[in-house]
Parts: sequence; structure tokens; C-alpha cells
Amino acid sequence: MSMDKKTVRKVAGLARIKMDDAELETMAPQLSKIIDWIEQLSEVNTDNVKPLANVVSIDLPLREDKITDGDCADKVLTNAPEEVQNFFVVSKIVE
Repeated sequence: MSMDKKTVRKVAGLARIKMDDAELETMAPQLSKIIDWIEQLSEVNTDNVKPLANVVSIDLPLREDKITDGDCADKVLTNAPEEVQNFFVVSKIVE
């Protein structure tokens, strides 16, 4: 797919990027090459390829899911100017 200045100007406007004519001239062929490369990737047959999260086949150790800290509201609220029932009290800002 070839991108002309008009298309690049539209994409730049949608992305809220200000570009002058000189920048549009240089970006049009660069974006065309990027889109051509993406189109080449879509032609690759990946039917038998499993998705992967890491290029190295390793199993990461999982830690036990347990609470290690907490139940320390009194420590957290020591610097609070005002607290009620273990919660910070803040002034109303929306009417």
C-alpha cells in the first residue's frame, strides 16, 4: 500500500501531530515501507505456531499467593489529618 501526502496528513491529523509539507514528503515513503512490511507479515502462515510469552522455553517459579503485610491501618493513618473508622477523611470536591 502506498501512502501519499494527503493520507499522511490525514493520519497526522487524527493523531494530533502537526507536520509541515517537508515532513509529509519524508514520512510518506517511510510509512509506505512500514505498511508493506506489515503486509508481508500477514502473508506468513502461522497456523501451526503456538503463541508464546517468552522466546526461551523456561518455566517461571510461582510464589504462594498470601498476604504478607496489611492490617496496619493505624500505622498508615498516623499522618492523616483526620480519620474515621480506619479511613482517610477528605473534603467534598464535587457538588
